[in-house]
Amino acid sequence: MDQGGLFSYVSIEERVPPTHPLRRVRTLLDEALDSMSRDFDHVYAEGGRESVAPERLVRALVLQVLYSLLLKHIVIIDVLVIAIGFVMRAVAGAVVLDVVISHWLFVCTILLALFIALAKRRHEIVLLADGATHHRPILGEYNAYLLDQMIAVVAASTLMAYVFYTISPETQEKFGTGLLGLTIPFPLYGIFRYLYLVHRRDGGGSPAELLVTDRPLLVCVALWALAVALIIYRPL
Repeated sequence: MDQGGLFSYVSIEERVPPTHPLRRVRTLLDEALDSMSRDFDHVYAEGGRESVAPERLVRALVLQVLYSLLLKHIVIIDVLVIAIGFVMRAVAGAVVLDVVISHWLFVCTILLALFIALAKRRHEIVLLADGATHHRPILGEYNAYLLDQMIAVVAASTLMAYVFYTISPETQEKFGTGLLGLTIPFPLYGIFRYLYLVHRRDGGGSPAELLVTDRPLLVCVALWALAVALIIYRPL
């Protein structure tokens, strides 16, 4: 079965008019960042592992500033920007580790980040109730029901993205095995466990703390990592 037929690819270049003012802004930004790259090239050693390009760091900084000043006040955009921030960190990590950046890395990272960010928003609304808007004004645009619907969509999308990743010909060719599909139960349990903690234990406010303190979730992540390592690096 051709999995490519399951998706609809939309070219932004075809959708955005040539005269759109943002095209000019992007061109100016790209030119400025390219010039920065040339200026910084002589600072880095010719040998060794490639570092994160300065222009990428500037893009991350600009995104953070925009979020702090404006985007965090726009409903839905606020959580999308948070997710994009996680993607940029993942890309930076891939560059530092000198590994190929897969499109699956983008998809899985942004969906998982969205899932966590939405769960955190829900936790804040439920915990703070009427005082939620005093803590974060944008929370006034959300309610628990809306966030539950969004979380359900993102959770299903995250699982489907991981499933397609494990069974895709690209992944099988890269790792030389078709057994990564055996790891699907781990993210399935992990997401269900996280949802249980959010809805039944009022968790989700601190994802890092939740991962460390909840033993079943921690064991799930450890077993998933072990299973992946055994499948990929098993003796031939």
